[in-house]
Amino acid sequence: MKHIINSHENINNTARNNSDCPHVVLPEEIFFTISIVGVLENLIVLLAVFKNKNLQAPMYFFICSLAISDMLGSLYKILENILIILRNMGYLKPRGSFETTADDIIDSLFVLSLLGSIFSLSVIAADRYITIFHALRYHSIVTMRRTVVVLTVIWTFCTGTGITMVIFSHHVPTVITFTSLFPLMLVFILCLYVHMFLLARSHTRKISTLPRANMKGAITLTILLGVFIFCWAPFVLHVLLMTFCPSNPYCACYMSLFQVNGMLIMCNAVIDPFIYAFRSPELRDAFKKMIFCSRYW
Repeated sequence: MKHIINSHENINNTARNNSDCPHVVLPEEIFFTISIVGVLENLIVLLAVFKNKNLQAPMYFFICSLAISDMLGSLYKILENILIILRNMGYLKPRGSFETTADDIIDSLFVLSLLGSIFSLSVIAADRYITIFHALRYHSIVTMRRTVVVLTVIWTFCTGTGITMVIFSHHVPTVITFTSLFPLMLVFILCLYVHMFLLARSHTRKISTLPRANMKGAITLTILLGVFIFCWAPFVLHVLLMTFCPSNPYCACYMSLFQVNGMLIMCNAVIDPFIYAFRSPELRDAFKKMIFCSRYW
């Protein structure tokens, strides 16, 4: 977020004197290219699901929710780069009213991307849990109507929360709330995993009779979650260090990797569609038909 970037730049000037770590700078072209690829890939995921009736099921709608989150993260960086270009060309007054408003809107996309990813992964975890341990009742529990209601509630909440966080982004309680959602999601999914493990031990024979696709979905979730943690955790840690120990030389050394952490977030949006394609034959076939303009469309 720009608020974090500006704060990082101000803090970095004073903290750099206490640290020997050089500030890592990455070309904006790298961010822009990765962001464009991320938007296009996730757009293909959305189109594949909405154009293929075989994929219009709750599980794939939850995946679309995650794809939208990834796309918003990439779109944030694209719009930010455009804003910087316009400012450097003199079309925008530095820190003027228009730039400030546009900056807040763009920051909202970034926060919305993180919140959307957190809740999308959580609801996917819940969906996989029901698929494994309530397989016979799955279609009566997870209906399309309930899926739409859940996703509507999630994105309404995320939108309102994202706007609120951007407005009060300079307050410490907001930072704590922003960063606490990350471990809370991990705790929720970890509790589901522990419960799944305990139930699996007492229902070994029942689990072995489940369709292979059910267990494969759980493995896919694990991969998605691992990639999400790897890509977002460094940035969340950066925000915490910047808030609570900005002048510490060790914290300053880690914060010198700010742009690297930002690039990892952009990479998350690029990696996820490959996971969908690798783990789901249905999505993979849909991608092939779209890319090669099959006559089946």
